[in-house]
Amino acid sequence: MIEGLYGRKLGMTQIFDEDGRLLPVTVIEIFPAQVLAVKKFPSGKVNVQIAFGETKEKHISKPVLGIFKKLGLEPKRYIKEVALKGESEPEIGQEISIDLFEEVKKVDVIGRSKGRGFQGGVKRWGWSGGPDTHGSMSHRVIGSLGPGTYPGRVIKGRHLPGHMGNERVTVQNLKVLQIDKDNNVLIIKGSVPGAIKSMVFVRKAKKA
Repeated sequence: MIEGLYGRKLGMTQIFDEDGRLLPVTVIEIFPAQVLAVKKFPSGKVNVQIAFGETKEKHISKPVLGIFKKLGLEPKRYIKEVALKGESEPEIGQEISIDLFEEVKKVDVIGRSKGRGFQGGVKRWGWSGGPDTHGSMSHRVIGSLGPGTYPGRVIKGRHLPGHMGNERVTVQNLKVLQIDKDNNVLIIKGSVPGAIKSMVFVRKAKKA
């Protein structure tokens, strides 16, 4: 079966465990997906093309719409490829739901972190900054960047101010606390990357 499914981050909340401890959790809505194709590569890798998300025909290009009509399936909003795990290949048109995580105890969640725009070194890299008192004019400025003699330049890889966030982030080994099959909701302990309503990819933990 495929290694995981896409979902939407609904936000964070708190729940109590059996011992009465308060746990921070993230609620993720899992999108049921349909199999469009199974792709095999010379290297032996196998990918499964899936489609998910409700939409209207007018919002889909004609070439993509032709794929769904050829297979006799309802059009979906997104088309993605997911790696196949194991030897059993899904059938074309088969629907894969949240049942994929029924016996899974830990998952990895992949998403894009929140974009912070251009940020200084103190916020981006945790610089300590300069003196805050006695007339200092260099509270958060860069200051000296490198050696002045040899090599007489800034060393490559130096942490500097710049664009922060909006990067692909993977959080591993998050514990699955609850599965709500009626609402296609997964409740996971801890936080996951991305803003509320952003898309994330949930897979079985690789290092569990």
